[in-house]
Amino acid sequence: MKHMDGKYSGIKIIAGNSNMALAQEIAEYLEVQLCNSEVVSFSDGEIGVNVFESVRGADVFVIQSTGTPVNDNLMELLILIDSMKRASAGRINAVIPYYGYARQDRKAKSRDPITAKLVANLLTTAGADRVITMDLHSNQIQGFFDIPLDHLSGGALITEYYKEKKLENMVVVSPDVGSVKRSRKLARSLNCPFAIIDKERPRPNETAVMNVIGDVKGKNCIMVDDMIDTAGTITSGANALLDLGANSVFAACSHGVFSGPAIKRIQDSAIEELVTLNTLVIPKEKQIEKIKILSTGTLFGRAIDYVHFGRSLSKLFVGRYV
Repeated sequence: MKHMDGKYSGIKIIAGNSNMALAQEIAEYLEVQLCNSEVVSFSDGEIGVNVFESVRGADVFVIQSTGTPVNDNLMELLILIDSMKRASAGRINAVIPYYGYARQDRKAKSRDPITAKLVANLLTTAGADRVITMDLHSNQIQGFFDIPLDHLSGGALITEYYKEKKLENMVVVSPDVGSVKRSRKLARSLNCPFAIIDKERPRPNETAVMNVIGDVKGKNCIMVDDMIDTAGTITSGANALLDLGANSVFAACSHGVFSGPAIKRIQDSAIEELVTLNTLVIPKEKQIEKIKILSTGTLFGRAIDYVHFGRSLSKLFVGRYV
């Protein structure tokens, strides 16, 4: 690994505790050392940061997903950003592979908070100059920020995986109406048709499949969503597809949250294989044989390269899934 006197001498990569492995992959791609720092917890639960090298004037990239434990990881990120601001960093870029609280992006009923906007405000107040994230739950969250936000897509990685898999008779299936655009993009990239599962959600985290719009009989189905949390939607959808005569069912998502009964549901479902990205750490005990994890390290590394040198990030997606 090169020292900080080469091409990226102006960059500092500092990692929180949420996804140290991904931060290391990004640093290795850029051939720089992670910033010598540590995030610690005091006995009462307060979070502290120690940084053992100068960041004055540097282009700092703070790598931190805000997944489980969401509030601890979010506070770590805010405190890291504040410490960089007070250490006179030249620019502070918050690299958030998974943006927590993204599902609270609107008032679905009276007196609901819009926490995705609150988190955007907190990041800006802490001192972030830019945010780099991947596959937000809804694209409109980009408008919650008053600072530049670069929104990467993991779709290209998923597309490349299934192109190499060379499944025949493919159809991409949207697990609900909200994922139609994402499914259409994947279907277009794979040059295959797509279908939609129309479902009703009687209670949060519970789903009831109602109808499938499109032809799935005898097809190899790929269900795609931005995140899989308790896996109720994706597994009930997969089982319904098999009941309707699908030949096989695969699944893909950018963010594998996998909380509560998710792993058991996936294991017991009709899904043959589930592809996810490493935006979140998946504990060893949850890494069942059905789950395949793809790396985003190179993609985030290239994005950091482009941001640092002021190049257009649209070049990352030319000729690929966009």
